[in-house]
Amino acid sequence: MGTSPGVSANNLRGILQEIFGYTQFRGAQQAIVEHVSGGGDALVLMPTGGGKSLCYQIPAIARQRQGYGVCIVVSPLIALMHDQVGALREAGVSAAFLNSTQDYAEAYGVEQSLQTGAITLLYAAPERVTTPRFLGLLDALHARGKLSLFAIDEAHCVSQWGHDFRPEYRALTVLHERFSTVPRIALTATADALTRADMLERLQLQDARAFVSSVDRPNIRYTIVEKKRDATQQLLRFIQGGHAGDAGIVYCQSRKRVEDVAQLLANAGVHALPYHAGLDSRVRQEHQNRFLREDGVVMVATIAFGMGIDKPDVRFVAHIDMPKNIESYYQETGRAGRDGLHAHAWMAYGLQDVVNQRRMIDESPAAEEFKQALRGKLDALLSLAEATDCRRQRLLAYFDEESGNRDKCNCKNCDNCLEPPAVWDGSDAARKLLSTIYRIHQSSGMAFGAGHVMDIVRGKTTDKVTQHGHTTLSTFGIGADFSELQLRGVLRQLIGMGAVAVDAQAYNTLKLTPKSRPVLRGEVPVRLRASVSTPSSSKNKKHNGVGPAAIKAPLALDAAALERYAALKVWRASIAREHNLPAYVIFHDATLAAIAKRAPHSLDDLMDISGIGSRKLEAYGQDVLRVMGKH
Repeated sequence: MGTSPGVSANNLRGILQEIFGYTQFRGAQQAIVEHVSGGGDALVLMPTGGGKSLCYQIPAIARQRQGYGVCIVVSPLIALMHDQVGALREAGVSAAFLNSTQDYAEAYGVEQSLQTGAITLLYAAPERVTTPRFLGLLDALHARGKLSLFAIDEAHCVSQWGHDFRPEYRALTVLHERFSTVPRIALTATADALTRADMLERLQLQDARAFVSSVDRPNIRYTIVEKKRDATQQLLRFIQGGHAGDAGIVYCQSRKRVEDVAQLLANAGVHALPYHAGLDSRVRQEHQNRFLREDGVVMVATIAFGMGIDKPDVRFVAHIDMPKNIESYYQETGRAGRDGLHAHAWMAYGLQDVVNQRRMIDESPAAEEFKQALRGKLDALLSLAEATDCRRQRLLAYFDEESGNRDKCNCKNCDNCLEPPAVWDGSDAARKLLSTIYRIHQSSGMAFGAGHVMDIVRGKTTDKVTQHGHTTLSTFGIGADFSELQLRGVLRQLIGMGAVAVDAQAYNTLKLTPKSRPVLRGEVPVRLRASVSTPSSSKNKKHNGVGPAAIKAPLALDAAALERYAALKVWRASIAREHNLPAYVIFHDATLAAIAKRAPHSLDDLMDISGIGSRKLEAYGQDVLRVMGKH
């Protein structure tokens, strides 16, 4: 479907510049905006930081100007609603939200404004959108032709195959069933082919036009390291070595781990705060607000934190525990570098991570088909971690995006491309480990954990080995030439590929599976990185991350411009506090840097700077000139 009468490409570019202060669309934005403004349904897959919000905000404004009425934005997070509504209001757009933070009078006032046509975009959670009361409000708007668009953000939440399934999203099928003439746009940053197909079916968007952008985030450096005994010290070295003073996110698997890591970082002088579902809601909100509004805060969190976080200057995302699949990993690492500047995704992984993730899948009450899908996703993530080729190419291939010959790729921004790792054939070690597990069970009918099996293979005479008579096994000491680090890597791979099972009900003991046989026969090779546990040379330090000095200002600024930039940040912080909004909602760092570089003397000098729309020019132009006048 083409654009509606009067919604020309020029009109849409005019909105982009007038409201948002940008002169050109990026990537597929223009095609999406034209299609949706013309009344077409769309499925949009666009990486974090790619500008998804504009894909529905501009059509909402364009269609409202044509008399179509309000756009309903389905958003899963209260914090995101607040900040996006605040940003739209700063840009001069009439926006509002309905959520549980409002009292009856506030909510009633929003509903009245909605009925009078005073709102261009209304944000609400899926639970609210599907209530009889809210649907009644929509019925009344629809009857008057004042319902212009439904935008379903974080649409992957509708799929059981997605990494963040939320059952309440399933009820959104009512939007198509009840308001079939109102266009819909579903947006997400992360969805593999299985998730994408499920999204289309669940939201009844089979006839929608799909816009699939590249998932590549070339500004993010990917580094994956093997865990040592104390992974928190590895994390601390990573932060201190390349990201001192930077904003970042550290993901941990458990609440206790969050508390411990946050305390360790704080004791080391890092401005770190914990965030998990077990904290009091007021504490969580305070910590989130500080992360969004203050500079250099490191949030240590479970996956309860992050969806919808728009903070553009997150310089690193670290995983101290392995996530459950590549979608989660990509979604979480994608919160770094939304401003397009250099950022770092760092992950530590180990044997226990693989054991824990397999145990959680196996103990899940889900159907076997679903468990198999989860195991496949975990295997894909383990393959990414163990990979010796380009990590970026692996990520792109997972999301069905090929770009060149993987064997010859050198993205120059992942650890494997910067320093290609040595590779060794672990097939012999794998057979020795599997044979030992078999011999143990054959001799005593019992099963043992990873540490005991490796002790036997390496010929270590521990009390436990002696007690059970395992020094007499034919495999005792058979792998004495392998280090514990090497055997852990092999065992991790065997568990990941399903050739060894972990019995969570029996103290994480190891057992053979039908997939063990091909490995024992030598039909399935096991090839591994020599070691990813420690930097091998000073070159690693050079590639450890983008140092703070390189990223404090988004543009190359001389000394005088840096002084102006610092003054602008102080001014912006005071305005943000006054408006109770994150500083980047007022102006992004890149906009402040461009102002500082130009050193404007008049409003005309400010007009064509990216990120300054007409409303912001009117609201803040004179203040900016006063700051410039003092420097």
